[in-house]
Amino acid sequence: MEAAMDLMRRMPPRSAETALNALLSLLPDHSLDLLSQVDLPLQVCMDKESLKAYILCEYNRDADSYRSPWSNKYDPPLEDGTVPSQAMRNLEVEANEVFSVYRDQYYEGGISSVYIWEDEDNGFIACFLIKKDGQGKRGYMQIGSWDAIHVIQVGPEEEGAAHYCLNSTVMLSLTTDNKQSGTFNLSGSIRRQMSMTLAVADGHLVNMGKMIEEMEGKLRNSLDQVYFGKTREMVCTLRPPPEVLNRRLPDS
Repeated sequence: MEAAMDLMRRMPPRSAETALNALLSLLPDHSLDLLSQVDLPLQVCMDKESLKAYILCEYNRDADSYRSPWSNKYDPPLEDGTVPSQAMRNLEVEANEVFSVYRDQYYEGGISSVYIWEDEDNGFIACFLIKKDGQGKRGYMQIGSWDAIHVIQVGPEEEGAAHYCLNSTVMLSLTTDNKQSGTFNLSGSIRRQMSMTLAVADGHLVNMGKMIEEMEGKLRNSLDQVYFGKTREMVCTLRPPPEVLNRRLPDS
């Protein structure tokens, strides 16, 4: 199992689903662990009632059906599907509205979904999802995708405060196709965790929003330094620009 998880951490997001299916056939006894711990690129579906898109994931799935955060109904229809309590549902509806504004401001589009449900410790768990795809909109990029998964476990309130544990995963994929730069693919994923104990005077949604905003800033910086920074360093080392070569080569 440890070797399987190590392998999945090194797989590019576009090959993650194929690799996971292969591991499930090789390790059927660890199917639940693999499915719960491996994050795959997000898929999108359309709510037929509200005509709004929503994101599919393991957190809104029951059997082979997925629950929409807009209508609170399963597609395909499922009579005994699990739904949150009324209190959790009210918080879920508000979270989807607020997170849509956050997505528009930071991502200038894309799709977001929020799912909230109770846990066994008298607290609750919230899953915030963002998917943004792009094609040839900036620079030489031909195809690009950004999938962000934020899962927050909120403990029971004690003395006006609650403990929040945030697990975040971002999957990034970029492909360029240009005569000058050639065909180039950059993809990978990064995962981080954050824990905080915060006062709930302003509400859980405010606290969760601040944590996600801070975490996404850290993830963007890490991606810029690890993926783009290291890639730029390798490319410039292997294929230095002409002006660098001219400085290195002695005059004949």
